[in-house]
Amino acid sequence: MSFRWMIAALAVFVPAAASADNWPGWRGPRGDGTSTEKGFPLKWSATDHIVWKTPIPGRGYSSPVVWDNRIFLTTCLEGDSKKDKDKPRDRVLLCVNRSDGKILWQKTVVSAALEHIHNENSYASATPATDGKHVYVSFLDFPRLLVACYDLGGNEVWKKSPGEFHSTHGFGCPPVLYQDLVLINGDQDDPKAYLVALDKKTGEERWRAPRPGVRSYCPPLVFEAAGRKQIVMTGSKCVAAYDPDTGKQLWTIDGPTEQFVASLVFHKGLFFLTAGFPTYHVMAIKPDGAGNITNSHVVWHETKGAGYVPSPVAFGDSIFLVHDDGRASCRDALTGELHWLERLGNHHHASPVEAEGRLYFTADDGVTWVLQASPELEVLSKNPIGESCFASPAFSGGQIFLRGTKHLFCISR
Repeated sequence: MSFRWMIAALAVFVPAAASADNWPGWRGPRGDGTSTEKGFPLKWSATDHIVWKTPIPGRGYSSPVVWDNRIFLTTCLEGDSKKDKDKPRDRVLLCVNRSDGKILWQKTVVSAALEHIHNENSYASATPATDGKHVYVSFLDFPRLLVACYDLGGNEVWKKSPGEFHSTHGFGCPPVLYQDLVLINGDQDDPKAYLVALDKKTGEERWRAPRPGVRSYCPPLVFEAAGRKQIVMTGSKCVAAYDPDTGKQLWTIDGPTEQFVASLVFHKGLFFLTAGFPTYHVMAIKPDGAGNITNSHVVWHETKGAGYVPSPVAFGDSIFLVHDDGRASCRDALTGELHWLERLGNHHHASPVEAEGRLYFTADDGVTWVLQASPELEVLSKNPIGESCFASPAFSGGQIFLRGTKHLFCISR
């Protein structure tokens, strides 16, 4: 299995009040990896168009989030993880000054021994989420799942555990913000898996929905679809929708596979998924059903050109994907017709971003491939940063914030 999953699998709903200039959670203000802004760079290198690059302590594959002049990201100060395995290691929330890249503050959220994880995971893989007043993070304090809230000055507001979490591959699902709730996906290797909603102000539990209990890594996605708000989740051998105010299940689809990593996107009235263990699938779903809609609401279902870890992105009439092995594809959103299937980098874990009708695909070697978002393949540029990259980028105010394995980069025209 290929798992740099936490960096690519996670979609976040953010209230509409968030500024268009901000990138407040995983995959941006709409949770779909798209930006409505203009003025982003087309070309850069490890030295050209770099406003600043800041060394980030420790290791983590969470993506940066941006609110006004602050950037938030998480890391784990592992040290030598092969020595003193039971020694507590700090899982940390960082706040970076957008203007110059200096770290404004660093707060330890969890200090605990390192749990067992997949060799492509990290101990800080869940992307934070912010509403401009507070920032929310999630870590595993084995065996407890831990969710914490901080104000923008780095002061802890609350810290809660919604329950235990058991997975042989570790943890990585981020907190997801919806109105006055923090939504947490607890899909895991345990029959007591759950989807839970916590109160944003206090961390107290508001509702809980049971899940089938199979290891998967996709956070819930909240959208207005078919005239109603829906939490839609892939994972645990199904695709399911819930009422975000109550946790009541609205509809479900069987499969199409066991485990999911990539986030859903909503486009042209349909939900699109890609999944890849143990079998590969790409699918479009109508969200207006009730109960089990496996046989009635799947618009199209293909296997060729599907992805596993990187999430899809949509633009115009097309859906774009990249597989972990670097094969990117373009399909017609309404019919599933395959327009092109071509290799980009050797390996990809980051999820793509669409901005100004361009697609930004960052490969594991730190090279970002920029393509025209078109049914015809057109590569516009290839841009290296000089180090490996497994985190998805953030786009805000004409700047791209890209987390490498050693540094956080601010890239501009």
